[in-house]
Order: sequence, then C-alpha cells, then structure tokens
Amino acid sequence: MRLGPGLLVTAAFIGPGTITTASVAGANFGFALIWTLLFSVIATILLQSMAARLGVATGKDLAQALRAHIHTPVLKVLASFLVISAIGVGSAAYEAGNLSGASMGLIKIFPTINAKIWTPLIAFISALLLYSGKHKVVENALILLVILMSLVFISTLVMAAPPISKVLAGFIPTMPEGSVTTVLALIGTTIVPYNLFLHSGVLAAKYNNNSDKRKIIKQTNIDTSLSITLGGVITLAILSTASVAFYGTDAGKVSAANMAVQLEPLLGGAAHYFFAIGLFAAGLTSAITAPLAGAYAVCGMLGWSNKMQSSRFKSVALVILLFGAAVASLGLDPVAVIIFAQAANGLLLPIITVYLLWLVNQKAVMGNYTNSVLLNLITVPILLLIFGLSSYKLISLIF
Repeated sequence: MRLGPGLLVTAAFIGPGTITTASVAGANFGFALIWTLLFSVIATILLQSMAARLGVATGKDLAQALRAHIHTPVLKVLASFLVISAIGVGSAAYEAGNLSGASMGLIKIFPTINAKIWTPLIAFISALLLYSGKHKVVENALILLVILMSLVFISTLVMAAPPISKVLAGFIPTMPEGSVTTVLALIGTTIVPYNLFLHSGVLAAKYNNNSDKRKIIKQTNIDTSLSITLGGVITLAILSTASVAFYGTDAGKVSAANMAVQLEPLLGGAAHYFFAIGLFAAGLTSAITAPLAGAYAVCGMLGWSNKMQSSRFKSVALVILLFGAAVASLGLDPVAVIIFAQAANGLLLPIITVYLLWLVNQKAVMGNYTNSVLLNLITVPILLLIFGLSSYKLISLIF
C-alpha cells in the first residue's frame, strides 16, 4: 500500500526539537535511552491509530468530536479555551523554532548567501502549500521531505557505524543518573497532542464519504504503524550518531545548531552537508504541519469547517505561520509564549488521551469500530505514564 497520512505525523514530530533532544540524549547517556524511543513509538502508534480510526469512522476530527460530545456549556467553553491555547497558540509558538531550524540548515549549506532571506523564503513556501488547500499537494510535499530526512540521517548513522551490541543493549530499560528529564523529553517529542488533531482531521476530510470504512481503517493502521516506526528509526539514527561522536568526550554543549560541525572529525566534510540538509527537511516539515494541526484544533472547537479549502481554515493556518515567521525573523523571544503553551499542553495531553479513549469505546460514536478489550488493557500503562509526564512538566514549569 501507499504510505500517506501517517507520514504527516512523522513529519510533525521529527523537527528541530526532536533532533536536539535525541542529540543531547546520545551525547550525555550513550545508547542507554534507546528503550525510551521504543516505548514512545509503541505508545504513539496506539494513540494515533485511535485518533485516525475516530476520523475515518465518524467523519469528524478530534476537535469536532470534542465539541459534539461535550454537552455541558461550562465544560465546552473550558475545553475550547484549553485546546485553542495548547494547540493553536502552542503551534504558533513552536512554529518559530521550526522555521529557525529550517533556516539554520540552509545557512550551513549556503554560507555565502545573506542569512536573513531564508526564514521569509521558507515561510513563503509553506504558505503557498497551505494556501493551495489541497491535501494531495501538501501530503506529497511532506512525503518527499520525510524520505529526504530518512536518507540523510540513516546514511549518517551508517557512516558513524555504531557497535550493534551496544545499540541492542540500549533496548534494555535503564535509568542512568540524571537522565529523568531527558527520558521525559524524548517521550514528549514523540507523543505530541497536536498530532492527534492533525491525523484525525486529515483522515476525516480524506475519507468522509468512503463507505468501505473497515478496509480504510485496516490500511490506515498499517500506514500509521510503518510511518511512526520510520520516525522512530530516524530518531534512533540521530541518537546513535551523537552517541558515537560525543559520548564520553568533552564536546561541550551539543545541539541541532552545532552537531553538524562537531560531527566532521568523525564523518568528514560530508557530515556538515548531510546534517544541514536533514535539519532543513525536519524544520520545513514541522513548519508545514504545525499550522495544519493548529487550524484543525481551532476550527473544530469553534464549529468552523475543517476543510483545507475553507477561508477560515486557511486564515488560522496562515496566522500561525506568520506569527512564527515574525518571531523567527525579528529575533523576538518566544519563551513566555512557549512556557504558556507547554503548561497548557501538559494539562491537555492526559485529558485528551482519556477523552479519546472514552470516545473510541462508545458504540454510539464509533459503531462497529470501537476498541477491543486487549487494546484498552495495553493502553492503560501508557495513559499512566502520560499522567506522570504531564505532572512532571507542570511541576517543572511552576517550580
């Protein structure tokens, strides 16, 4: 089958933030935290599959389902505020980092060209794709970028040639001293709340009038599993390469910004261009998907159309994109907005997860496509970890 909507989720969570987090994890803890990636991939596949099934079975995205099934006015207003704050404002805040990351990659590839042109140019390309209002065009562009990312980071991993025995040992759960924050960061960069809105929205729009839902859901489960696994492999490649290059050395602070340069002693001059191209692709994919996710969430909660051709949908997506471009271009500090978005996301993720589980277990909502007992049992420990993750995030932000 042809991979499609699931790759949008991969495109969304493999961004500059994931590259930085995976690089830091490898540099500071070697291969010891690879098990965290495996857990994150499994959890993300389960949750995204549920969101996707909701979209196909009901013809509604997650935000529309929330609006339709919360009947208490006060709770509906509270849910709308929380979703719009966490997903809408959050997407706008993170968009600055996405555009900056993509620009950083191009600056390293073309050092002689004026660096100031890249952020507006990338924002303009993203705006054209979003304004086209065509799922197929956006999806194909993102698929190409994900393929590019895969080739770049996996090739870099092959060049680094990590010991297979050490990579395999990393799948055994361990918690090195001082690794708790990094573990939570790795999980948090993979299990992303706005991807639940994005995935359900794309599939609801794409298959709204399709009568063979069982076949579509089966294809979607395969697409989701393969796509998110590919994202996990990309993250694993970044973590493993950083581990080979920096673990046990005095490399200093490792980040997406300087990893390309620091890899040159290990991989040669090609590393500079490989990593820069990967960073550009990761930033651009996230720069396109963040406004999409924000638009699905905001439009769904406000009762507006979730069609990409809709003027309101385009307007919300472009406002998110323009905000990010302004912050990235003007050098403004988005920290206050990002902290607010992180706090809202920390509160939203367990609530949305519980509500998603409730929805996909309701026959009145899902018909014959409800969760199985086994799937619910598998999801419970993931839900408990999400509660722990969210609690930790909120406590760390407050104190």
